[in-house]
Amino acid sequence: MAEQQQQASRQDRAAEVEIAISKMLRIGIVLAGLVIVTGLVLFLVTGDSGYPGDTFPTSLPDIFQGLIQLKSVAIIEVGLILLILTPVFRVFVSMFAFIHEKDYRFVLISIFVLIILGISFALGKVGA
Repeated sequence: MAEQQQQASRQDRAAEVEIAISKMLRIGIVLAGLVIVTGLVLFLVTGDSGYPGDTFPTSLPDIFQGLIQLKSVAIIEVGLILLILTPVFRVFVSMFAFIHEKDYRFVLISIFVLIILGISFALGKVGA
């Protein structure tokens, strides 16, 4: 009987974690969409990207500097960064949920996925 209660408690906790993670994903996607739309509207209203010619920021410091200066292309790029980071954040949070549940197999899988994501970001930066 006690074992069944523990299992039910773990299932309830897992369901709560999944609901919280799904809410974070929705919030991240909506936030990213709002930032992108804000940059797009600013671009359409002003007709100016904020940068000369066909140039645009390619490094994080340049993008965030453009965000501070309210340059439309930089705002759109920040929205895209948020969109990319949303599922990465999900993996990161899931790793801690697995640590809490003492499910170390999935902790290792989460770490492996984060390493692969980090390598892909680094290779993408090198190839740019």
